[in-house]
Amino acid sequence: MAELANLNRKRLLERFLRYVRVNTTANAETDEYPSSAGQWELGKMLLAELIELGAEDAHVDQFGLVWAMIPGNVEGAPTIAWNAHLDTSPETTGENVKPQVIESYAGGDIALPGDDSQVITVAECPELDDLIGKTLITTDGTTLLGGDDKAGIAIIMESAQYLVENPQIEHGPIRILFTCDEEIGRGVKHVDMEKVGAVAAYTLDGGGAGDIDVETFSADGLTVKVKGVNIHPSIAKDRMVNALRGAGAFLERLPQDQAPETTEDRVGFIHPYVLEGGVAEVSIKILLRDFDSDQLQVKADLVREIAAQVEQDYPGITIVVDHQRQYRNMADGLPKEPRAVEFAKLAHEELDLEYRLSSIRGGTDGSMLTEKGLPTPNLSSGQHTQHSPLEWACLDEMLQQGQVLLQTAVIWGRV
Repeated sequence: MAELANLNRKRLLERFLRYVRVNTTANAETDEYPSSAGQWELGKMLLAELIELGAEDAHVDQFGLVWAMIPGNVEGAPTIAWNAHLDTSPETTGENVKPQVIESYAGGDIALPGDDSQVITVAECPELDDLIGKTLITTDGTTLLGGDDKAGIAIIMESAQYLVENPQIEHGPIRILFTCDEEIGRGVKHVDMEKVGAVAAYTLDGGGAGDIDVETFSADGLTVKVKGVNIHPSIAKDRMVNALRGAGAFLERLPQDQAPETTEDRVGFIHPYVLEGGVAEVSIKILLRDFDSDQLQVKADLVREIAAQVEQDYPGITIVVDHQRQYRNMADGLPKEPRAVEFAKLAHEELDLEYRLSSIRGGTDGSMLTEKGLPTPNLSSGQHTQHSPLEWACLDEMLQQGQVLLQTAVIWGRV
């Protein structure tokens, strides 16, 4: 059995608390990349820390991506990459995050001090029962925490420093890459794959501990334009065609048994999530998700059929459906380099830690990196209840995942 790395617990916590206080909320309403100034701020903070710890080729490029290299000490060992993302979800504000540290969690529900209505309950987070005595980090209930994915960033940074401080540990070269705007689907938009130069990579963007995500949703998006005819209501008789009524009928006809609120496990969904417009035109944005990539087209065809029915039933309404490809199930590309998953499993086994091969109802930068030819399973990072004011993280799980990440690098160094 391999020895567990003695990562610096206090320093890892300090890193995490420092990172979450930077507002890096992604903004889908702009085409700028990165979409928020805070991502530049955090990137420059990380750059300074990478330079200080002795990483090579440390820089922030013109797109806000943070790059660095931890040189290997095993001749001929392949390069692997570690990845996490700088941005946080726009679903809950990341401004003025006030993290709360709970040492030696005693069990039970956790009331958040900034909002009496926000309570992290054991009923909704049963994993809390397994973390009694551990260190938890929450918000004050008015913002998200940002563990997604600043927990991953902190783990990577602490693991990198551990390798620099312990040169006796044999490993190959490790490319560090922190991306931007992952939460709005643009994480690898400007990543130069040749510059990454790795045979496999690991994203640290999963929940809890012990998960090796080997399958994600495949994803597409639809933009549905419902067009009517606007005219002053005083003279609208037989002349106005209200796009809002057409949009309402369209939304009502989307299948309820294919909604995210009615599906689980391996069942995909059709999810309308943005509605904008007025009498003349309404825009509806829809997410399509399924583990079977071919089913995305089936879902898109169904949406078009519904649109055609509404056009027929509401004379004067026209509906245009624009289909955008997003990302594909990482399970489709991981077999290209099977050692990426096998070595992550072996790392857990050598450290005598439990693990699960898991599927997630979402995506990561690893989905897109894998599709681009770099097999990238996703590892846990101690984050829970992401994207909400009830978000929390577990320091002990973060430490464990750092140990797993380091052992995975050691195994690649033995190739």
